[in-house]
Amino acid sequence: MTTQPIMRRAVSFRAKRGICFFFFVCMGLSTTIAAAPKATKRPLITTINHVVISTSDLKAAREFYSKLGLSKGGNGCRQVAHDCFTVNWATRTHIELQPSSACPGTNCLGEIVFRTENAIELRNLLAKQGMKPGPVEKLSDGSVKFSVTDPGGNYISFVQVLLVPIDDPPLDASLGHIIHAGFIVRNRAAMEHFYKDILGFRPYWHGGMKDDQTDWVSLQVPDGTDWVEFMVNVPENADQRLRGIMNHIALGVPDIQAAREQLVKNGVHLTEEPKLGRDGKWQLNVYDPDQTRIEFMEFTPKEKPCCSEFTGPHPKP
Repeated sequence: MTTQPIMRRAVSFRAKRGICFFFFVCMGLSTTIAAAPKATKRPLITTINHVVISTSDLKAAREFYSKLGLSKGGNGCRQVAHDCFTVNWATRTHIELQPSSACPGTNCLGEIVFRTENAIELRNLLAKQGMKPGPVEKLSDGSVKFSVTDPGGNYISFVQVLLVPIDDPPLDASLGHIIHAGFIVRNRAAMEHFYKDILGFRPYWHGGMKDDQTDWVSLQVPDGTDWVEFMVNVPENADQRLRGIMNHIALGVPDIQAAREQLVKNGVHLTEEPKLGRDGKWQLNVYDPDQTRIEFMEFTPKEKPCCSEFTGPHPKP
C-alpha cells in the first residue's frame, strides 16, 4: 500500500556645545563600560530537529508510522541506524523509533532533539550553569550533538547540523514539520528556570480544561516557532493511557479535515474525530501501539483561545 503525505524570513552654536558635552560624558563612561563583563551570548536554538520515540513492538510501530504519510528513511535519516521516518526532506526533520523494554513505561517519548547553530558553545554554557551535559559527539557527516537531562528527567539533545544537498524527494514526500513536543511536568518552577532562564525559551500560550486553571504551558524555542508543552496537574498514579496522551508530539498541517481524509485512505484506524482545542486550533489525535499520542494540529488558530492570548508568532507550513 502506498501512502500519501498528510503535511505539505547648519548646526547652531548651542547645538555644537551640547554635542561636545555629550561627547565628554560618553568619554567619561567609556572606562566603566569597557570594564563591565561581557554577557554570555547563547547560540541560536531554532527548531525541533527530531524526536526519538520508544516502542515495545517495533514491527507494529513501523506499520503505524508508515501510515502517517511520512517517508520511510529519506533525507532526514542519513545518520540513523534504526527505523526512521523523514517528516521534512528539506529540513531533515524526522522521527526515530527505538526499541525499548521500558516502554510502555513512564515516558515513551525517549528524546527531543533541538537544532542549534553551535553545539559546543551551547554545551559549555550549560556546564557553566551547573548542568551536566554529556560529551560532544561528532557524526559521520560532520554534524555535532550533545545530550543533557532536564530537571524533570527528560532526555534532550542539541544538534548542530551540517546540511548537505538533498536527494530528489519522492512524490509523496511530506512537507510539514514537528511543531511541538509535550511531556509531563511535576516541578514547573524548576523546568521554567531551565528552559526560560538558561536556554532562553519564550512564553507562547498557556491554558487549561477550565478558564481559571493552567494545565498546559507552552514555551517556544528562543529563535523559532516550535515549542515544548509542559503538561502539569497530571496525577502521580496516571496509567499508561494518560501518560501516552500527555507525553506526545504534534505534526503541523494546513487543513485538519484534509489530513483526516488522507489518514483514513492510508489505513489509519481513527478513534477520535477532529476537534477545536482550547487554544483555538483544530487538532486530531492518533495513538501508536504503545499509546503515545501523535497530534495533527493546524498551524494557526481558527478562534480566540481560552485562558490567555498567544504571545509569539505561529509556525507556518
